Amino acid sequence: MNNPAAASNPEVSVVVPVFGGHAALPELARRVAGSMTAAGLSWELILVDDRGRTESWPVIRKLAADNPHIIGMRLSRNFGQHAATVCGIEQARGQWIITMDDDLEHPPEAIPDMLDAASEEVPVIYGNFPKRTHSGIRNFSSELMRWSLKRAFPDLNQDYSSFRVIHAPLAKQLVRLGINRPYIDGMLSWMTSSTRTVEVVHGERQHGESAYTWRRLLSHALNNFVTFSHLPLRIASYGGAALAFASFAYLLFVVFGYFTGQIQSPGYTSLMSVILLACGIQLLILGALGEYIGRLMGAAYRKPPYLVASRTDRAGQSNAIS
Repeated sequence: MNNPAAASNPEVSVVVPVFGGHAALPELARRVAGSMTAAGLSWELILVDDRGRTESWPVIRKLAADNPHIIGMRLSRNFGQHAATVCGIEQARGQWIITMDDDLEHPPEAIPDMLDAASEEVPVIYGNFPKRTHSGIRNFSSELMRWSLKRAFPDLNQDYSSFRVIHAPLAKQLVRLGINRPYIDGMLSWMTSSTRTVEVVHGERQHGESAYTWRRLLSHALNNFVTFSHLPLRIASYGGAALAFASFAYLLFVVFGYFTGQIQSPGYTSLMSVILLACGIQLLILGALGEYIGRLMGAAYRKPPYLVASRTDRAGQSNAIS
């Protein structure tokens, strides 16, 4: 990190979306403060309550009251990790913005090394975890997701993670895109190809369990593919073309069999198989189109990606947003 920040603003803004990791927040705040102080950096910590647990906001308010470097934001409902992160980025004043999880799996002590790798020429740095502390099934699903997203987003850094360093000018442009269902890594892959990774030791989760259930992971994957990739449409198009070709080939087979006497009375089973297969493919294609139309309607309505219900002031007091 080469450029000094303006005196009125911190050099580094750390943005943490909070869903289920409220018990880890005091230690997270302590370690962020220690890491920034040891590196000689001015900083702020923005904690965004994404309405995961009711205990989160009182903890955030207390931390903000005890430390003027900490700011709390509370969304009106659960909008998702990426929307909460965008909220924090919009409020950030630092020249460099760090995004990280609330569960201490992203060690704050790695932030200075990631900042050292950043520059205006390389405005995005990802923390890369060579070995993750998740279960084998979770690691397998994560790698499968990475492989799939890499096919959908050729420019996406395959070592992406939610532990990122983003140069503030680029991060603010990300906010201005105004996508109502944001996917930060997909947006960044479109905005810049200048990214780098820094190896980081994956921390152990000490409180609670991951908020990403299988249902949430599937929903997140669907949103990423439909909102930022044309791959589902291509699959639907190719599937429809393949079905049309297979149906035409089967029609030629039936006609040939009829005139040669090999088929005298077409069977009910084969007829129903073709009908059901055709209906299934058509429904699949209509479903993919419906997902895209739903995203277009959301964009046409200009629904914001999040709404802030309240935030703390510099004295740690909570203020409702009217």
